Amino acid sequence: MEQRKEPVRHGRGAQSSAVPTRFGLATREADGDWRDHVGLLDGTPPKIRTRVTQERPKSILSFNQSPDIFFDRSINAYRGCEHGCVYCFARPTHAYHDLSPGLDFETQLFAKPDAAKLLRETLSRPKYRPRPIAMGTNTDPYQPIERDYRITRAVLEVCLDARHPVTITTKSDRVLDDLDLLRAMAERRLVAVAISVTSLDPKLSGKLEPRAASPAKRLAALGKLAEAGVPTHCSVAPVIPAITDEFMEEFVARVAALGVDSVGWIPLRLPHEVAPLFREWLSVHYPERGDKVMSIVRSIRDGKDNDPSFFSRLKPTGVWADLFRARFRLACKRTGIGKSKFELDCTQFRRPEVGGQMRLF
Repeated sequence: MEQRKEPVRHGRGAQSSAVPTRFGLATREADGDWRDHVGLLDGTPPKIRTRVTQERPKSILSFNQSPDIFFDRSINAYRGCEHGCVYCFARPTHAYHDLSPGLDFETQLFAKPDAAKLLRETLSRPKYRPRPIAMGTNTDPYQPIERDYRITRAVLEVCLDARHPVTITTKSDRVLDDLDLLRAMAERRLVAVAISVTSLDPKLSGKLEPRAASPAKRLAALGKLAEAGVPTHCSVAPVIPAITDEFMEEFVARVAALGVDSVGWIPLRLPHEVAPLFREWLSVHYPERGDKVMSIVRSIRDGKDNDPSFFSRLKPTGVWADLFRARFRLACKRTGIGKSKFELDCTQFRRPEVGGQMRLF
């Protein structure tokens, strides 16, 4: 893989916005003289500030009929994600809004401050029937801006009041800020939390997911959630061949020692614009290894960068996939931990009052 010559953009996962898109989004390219001038000044590109736009949607629940995922409805309180994980499969969604799946995805964010209000209105409808709501499917509910907006907490308050089950997936230890709500929901079998970890090397994590919590903080959060009685799952995801797969066995051993209920792994996926972004990332950080990584990725995806088909997209094939599967299975067998299916309770559901105060716990 060819060595990238432009300066490395630190603190961001994507290195640029100039990636091919499916919707005719104009490609923005810095003038060569400008790049040289910046390099002479400090050797690095200028920092890009995060910008948050408040969005006022008419609804907040999204429904899907995908046959190979465990949920049929979800809430995304934000669009885009400041964590900046270069491999994030949700990046292409920004292209639908004439924004780049590259740097725009992690710097041009959208917040939905009316999310809790909209959810309360939806749950109060006579025809609504409860099933677990997934949070963290297309953006992280505990990304850095949640500290100020607290939209995720407001949504959880509505769910607790309505006795509505929720699943949460995050890469942040900020989930512990809502431990009081999560503990109360866990007592009623209304919540399960998954924390995703990718690497045990903080330097590598800083390159892959520059604004996510450190691996140590995420593991500590898993332990505190488990200690508090919250059903917990560790998702070793994504497993990147020749980059992060070396940590697989140690991950399993560590989460088992923490008392985490369940552990699983997900292979790297590179849909649409994520593939060129990831190739660019490899050219910056692992130019000597990039061709090998992509060769293995293609070998588990039937010769392609990505397999978008239902069922097979989450089940890689081939020798390398079989090897990862066998390693993970043996690690789980040694530690006595497996993958649990959390059964949340929908029978306690009570329609929330609209316009009035929420009930006390």
